[in-house]
Amino acid sequence: MTTMIIIITAMRMDTVMVMDSAALYRLMTWMSPSYPVGSFSYSHGLEWEVEEGTVNDAGSLTRWLCDIVLIGSGRNDAIFLAHAHGVASRGDDETLGRLADYALAFAGSAERRMETEQQGRAFCEVTCRTWGSPTLDRLRADRSPVIAYPIAVGVAAVDHGMALMPVLEAYVHAFAANLISAGVRLVPLGHSDGQRVTIAIEPAVREAAMDAATGDLSRLASVTIMADIASMKHETQYTRLFRS
Repeated sequence: MTTMIIIITAMRMDTVMVMDSAALYRLMTWMSPSYPVGSFSYSHGLEWEVEEGTVNDAGSLTRWLCDIVLIGSGRNDAIFLAHAHGVASRGDDETLGRLADYALAFAGSAERRMETEQQGRAFCEVTCRTWGSPTLDRLRADRSPVIAYPIAVGVAAVDHGMALMPVLEAYVHAFAANLISAGVRLVPLGHSDGQRVTIAIEPAVREAAMDAATGDLSRLASVTIMADIASMKHETQYTRLFRS
């Protein structure tokens, strides 16, 4: 029994966890705020939450983020990414195309769809033009240039030999970090409070990544109804800094 456990653990490390330094370098580059996907211009509905007073300090931002990551759109993005990673690994372009359409249809509001479309388009354009991604090239040619952001990341990650778990953790961390940055500007919070929120959500980021690792689409769901409504309200907000 002990031998079997060791073998299974080793297999999991090989297929899910282990990644060479070149792939890690690319992953850190792609998930960096400096990668030109325009993530800094989206608040994911947070701007309306701040306007209404629902999010007004570090504690309320932490709670809002944990909900988004664990039971909302952040979790769903991670599931889509994991499934895209698995399908691309099998070379199933037909299923990958249907998945790309499904991810766009799953957006909870017009601005959420714009957010994932535009970040996905930017990621595809810069990645295919510079680092290269044959699978992304085929997907864009077969479907359209509009690919949801988590699908694009999952597909390109396979082309560059990136293991699933590090990609999931990096993606969810970048997703949350962008919203923390938005919160620091909107509430506003000091940078120290921003770092305290980053520390506080670490377990949620890890849990969301591990939960999504199977890529089981039957587990897609969201119960963050007020966050979805906030995103819709943002569409008609009188003054705003962010695009969503």
